[in-house]
Amino acid sequence: MIHTYGDLKEDHLDILREIGNIGAGNAAASLSVLINEGVNIVVPQVQILDYDGVIRTVGDPEELGIAILINYVGDIRGVVLFLLSYEDANGIADILTCGFGEEDEKAGGMSEMKLSTIKEIGNILGSSYLGSISSLTGLGVNISVPYVAVDMVGAIMGAPMFEFSIDNSKIMLIEESFKTDTKSLKSHVILFADIPSLNKILDKLGLNE
Repeated sequence: MIHTYGDLKEDHLDILREIGNIGAGNAAASLSVLINEGVNIVVPQVQILDYDGVIRTVGDPEELGIAILINYVGDIRGVVLFLLSYEDANGIADILTCGFGEEDEKAGGMSEMKLSTIKEIGNILGSSYLGSISSLTGLGVNISVPYVAVDMVGAIMGAPMFEFSIDNSKIMLIEESFKTDTKSLKSHVILFADIPSLNKILDKLGLNE
């Protein structure tokens, strides 16, 4: 049984990386259906980092970003946070909205239609990642309605850290790059489960001592 993310051993990390890889593959397939265009994914980079390490990897904490935050509950609980650059999020929303709502953006900011579209993308991606955990472990997972935040990266990261009192505990960070014929989209996925939930996952996978 583990008591902190720091107790995770290499075989634990390997299976968490595999969950990330499966989730990314499912996400690419779902995104392809959504935009009606082929989507290829570069092999995701899955790392277990502390909070400061996540910030350094994601980029400038004062850069504007868009995050889709999804809480999940059920047999396990935690947060999935999808973090995109403002430019990438705007680009993928352009494809799906076909330019509708651009008049609203002339006054500044992103249109409600685009924000709604990005929220739906988050819902699909969240289901892809959490579905991979559920299918591998048999644990039941229910996801919340996605919440979209437009803010500086550092501020966005603070929300789940505060809710779960993560401090400097280890977090799984998945860096993924999706490519279509016309667009390239890079996102960071932060997947966090509380310690009791993480132990349940490891139990189901036969990795807890």
